[in-house]
Amino acid sequence: MGAVPRAATGEQQVTLDFQARVLADSVSPEGHRLTTLEATFPRFILAEFNTHRVFSRNSASSRAIPVVKQLRRILESPFVPLEFGSNQPGMQAGPPLEGEAEAAARAEWLAARDDAVRHVLALVTTPGFVGPEDELPVALEKVEAAIKDPERPSEWLNVHKQIANRLLEPFMWHTVIVTATEWDNFWLLRDHPDAQPEIRRIAGLMREAWSSSEPARLAWGEWHLPLVDESDRGSPEIATEIDLVKVSAGRCARVSYLTHAGKRDLAADIELHDQLVESGHMSPLEHPAQPIGPSGAESPVWRGNFKGWCAYRKRIRGEANPLAQGTIFELDDLELKPRRGGSQGKAAA
Repeated sequence: MGAVPRAATGEQQVTLDFQARVLADSVSPEGHRLTTLEATFPRFILAEFNTHRVFSRNSASSRAIPVVKQLRRILESPFVPLEFGSNQPGMQAGPPLEGEAEAAARAEWLAARDDAVRHVLALVTTPGFVGPEDELPVALEKVEAAIKDPERPSEWLNVHKQIANRLLEPFMWHTVIVTATEWDNFWLLRDHPDAQPEIRRIAGLMREAWSSSEPARLAWGEWHLPLVDESDRGSPEIATEIDLVKVSAGRCARVSYLTHAGKRDLAADIELHDQLVESGHMSPLEHPAQPIGPSGAESPVWRGNFKGWCAYRKRIRGEANPLAQGTIFELDDLELKPRRGGSQGKAAA
């Protein structure tokens, strides 16, 4: 099957594979290291990845990515297992298939991909809109044009992406932003011969990226800020350092849509941060963090998931549900003050 034509869309073809890179790497004055990594791996091992509870993470969302964009990725660069292990009792597969057997297994996997794509095309239009003889790349362009047509038939199924995209998940690549101070248990369990080959591959790449990175030494009060660079720091749009913290959180949230590495728009990132806090979507606020001081208000050593670091989220009063207290709080000089509604007095972090 050929690649999906791009003349009409102007989009660049995407080739996905196992990838890991460091987005930010910092060490506190007391020697605690905090690292933010971006990792791309098969969607079907996300559940295993998410069992590691000391990770703060955000990732691409099947509910957020448009169906046509997801279908194009599946057709151009589907996930195919690293190997097709032979069946045997237990959790580990036997020797991988080779030769004609491996080729047959791969062909069946891709045939299942094609079937899933056809069912999704039917869900977002209507059964029969794409015929069995239609080549899938051409069918996708046909469906994309039809979806944009305001005169499309009202009897279409027109199923939302939060349902339609689920059929594609076995063939998806998935991108995660993860921040942590503790990695040893992840390396031990996942970068191990007994681990499933796919999670072992990404764990090895993450470990290699982490091991080869040189963390920046931060002073008390300085911020670990993933996805913020020197051009952001010098921008006239940044009034305070807290604006940079908001930018970092907003960009980490954009991984849900796979737009975190796209065009930089500081005002839009800050606005997204504010929308997230107002609606109680707090996980992106776990990636920016400050070192925990040796005593006083900044103790104990552990704060949430991190050892020796305090995530920005932990400085939001009522961070599990900031609306429960009737006010949204904003960080200001390591204190919290009401941004709208509620009391006008200062609140301790």
